[in-house]
Amino acid sequence: MMIRLLTLTLLFLNHSNFADTRPNIVILYADDMGVADVSYGDTEAKIQTPHLDRLASQGMTFTDGHSSSGICTPSRFALLTGQHHWRRFHGIVGAFGGTVFKPDDFTIAKMFKNKGYRTGCFGKWHLGWDFDAIRKRGAKKGDPRAESYDWTKRFPNGPLDQGFDYYFGDGTINFPPYCWIEGDRFVTIPTKPVIKSKPLAGAGSFRPGPMAESWNPYDILPTITQKTVEWISKQKKDQPFFAYLAFNSPHYPIVPNKPYHGKSKASYYGDFVIETDAMVGKVVNALKKHGFAENTLVVFSADNGPETHAFERLETFKQWSSGKYRGVKRDVYEGGHRVPFIVKWPGKIKQGSVSEEVVSQVDLASTFAKIIGHPLRKNEAIDSYDLMPVLKGEKYDKPLRVATVQNTSPKKFALRQGDWVYINAPTGAAKKESPAYLEHFGLKAYGKGHEGLLFNLKEDPRQSDNLYAKYPERVKKMGELLQSYLDGRPCALNKK
Repeated sequence: MMIRLLTLTLLFLNHSNFADTRPNIVILYADDMGVADVSYGDTEAKIQTPHLDRLASQGMTFTDGHSSSGICTPSRFALLTGQHHWRRFHGIVGAFGGTVFKPDDFTIAKMFKNKGYRTGCFGKWHLGWDFDAIRKRGAKKGDPRAESYDWTKRFPNGPLDQGFDYYFGDGTINFPPYCWIEGDRFVTIPTKPVIKSKPLAGAGSFRPGPMAESWNPYDILPTITQKTVEWISKQKKDQPFFAYLAFNSPHYPIVPNKPYHGKSKASYYGDFVIETDAMVGKVVNALKKHGFAENTLVVFSADNGPETHAFERLETFKQWSSGKYRGVKRDVYEGGHRVPFIVKWPGKIKQGSVSEEVVSQVDLASTFAKIIGHPLRKNEAIDSYDLMPVLKGEKYDKPLRVATVQNTSPKKFALRQGDWVYINAPTGAAKKESPAYLEHFGLKAYGKGHEGLLFNLKEDPRQSDNLYAKYPERVKKMGELLQSYLDGRPCALNKK
């Protein structure tokens, strides 16, 4: 009996000690934000982001960090699963769309929950729901009328089904239903069609669908931030937590609240970025206020590069959200997927450090698994590399990743390997590039006279000099490696 009690006591003490040392994890995820939209202490920047600047000064900035896709849904799927989206799909979940997940999918939220973490999701989901579960009998699929749905029913296949204990958000700001959802229930009930008029500040529009009378797009950003802060305040020191706050900003519609109007020198978009930065500050301050800051790993990044309105800002305000890189949202050029990528972990990551290592958001899964002691199975997070050696400044074989695949549309891929990037298409742009933009940077529009593109990013970050014809052997080898990944080969070395 005494031996049994001693064993139980030791087990309890070990568990308690482990729970005390495992870090909390917070991911702050911007929407359509360019790699150069963070000021990083540059007082001349037209958009000032003091809270993100401070986060960077207290942690590590990755100058070569990437989302999986140049659009929303795929990048979010890859972030949460450690698996590239293109293994399953390419496009976004449309209005009234179903879930992109399969029942047995690995997600980092499920992993954290299984390891005893509290898990909370806030803001933009955009990974699908089960609208069939709430659609009334006789109503057609995708029916935009409010009366076609039973809003009192459970709304399944959302965040709670992917490992989150709690969710609060609006689903997606410009997709129906336009209302608040808490957990898997509707807090506000849609009763009328969405107002199609443009927001009062910047541009943007809303897909047709049902809207709650109290719904106001200006409320989204401050409300989801406040809900995150409230949730953090309720957490306990003896149980770690994982919070995923997916901002609706600075995605269109551009709706910065009035206190932020005119705060930037880059139109209402810049103001919206500044408001987003302020919301980052609120979450970081909440961690400090409630005693969690020293044991919390915070990640800030974005799902893809800036929307095409970046061309207009370049002309009018001389502000280019993609910095020294070519491309915008949807492109496989660098600007489509090279995004802000900051990681802070007090006592573990050297303050103010900068890494030029090529990293992807899919790498967070393996990194978190290593941190919390979850042994990944062979079929889990198959494209994810462990970033711990980079974060801790340890020696490792460089480059960390053998290669990195970027993709937005079904037949157009980019493969990054070292300084080189290969694109298996005549152009990396998804839409016609602005003539004024091309002229501003002295670029030419690709698309004819060649099968693909090859650039040396170290010498040519703007991707202005196509070396495809000059290095046929490199093109061949990179093309073969890309095809091996597309044929099913995992990107992560330990998943062979």
